[in-house]
Amino acid sequence: MRKEVKNTVVEKISNYIAQYPHFYLVDIEAMDAVKTAELRRDCNKQGVKLVVVKNTLFRKALSNSSTDYSELYQSLKGNTAVMFCEVANAPAKIIKEFVKANKELGKPALKAVYAQESFYVGPQHLDALVSIKSREELVADVIALLQSPAKNVLSSLQSAGQTIHGVLKTLEER
Repeated sequence: MRKEVKNTVVEKISNYIAQYPHFYLVDIEAMDAVKTAELRRDCNKQGVKLVVVKNTLFRKALSNSSTDYSELYQSLKGNTAVMFCEVANAPAKIIKEFVKANKELGKPALKAVYAQESFYVGPQHLDALVSIKSREELVADVIALLQSPAKNVLSSLQSAGQTIHGVLKTLEER
């Protein structure tokens, strides 16, 4: 590969790293074209961008970034594909479902992850990554928690008002 082409590829990968807040490094080695296409379709449906990269070019793109990604360098061995995403847990769900449906493959295998400004190295983190909540889900949980006491107070006041009204009506009838 010529130097100009390499520089273009590194620039494109650097743009992906800047554009997407989370990315997963996965091993898709030994997956045939049909299974790889199926994985790409699943990724596209969930808004995840799957890109196969050369490890040296990806490492160079990571080193060009302002964030220190050195924890991920040890995972850049063998065949590497990168799943870029906006929602931190989307690729983890895709990987888990795909492996469940294709047990004989055992792929894609999780290598490492940069999600929510944290590093996860190794496949043992897959279940934890599936359960990560997105920013929107966390905001919804907080709002629900904040609304709960107010709803309880309002329903108590409404029921108390109806009780008092019932007592007054009974007294009036006597």
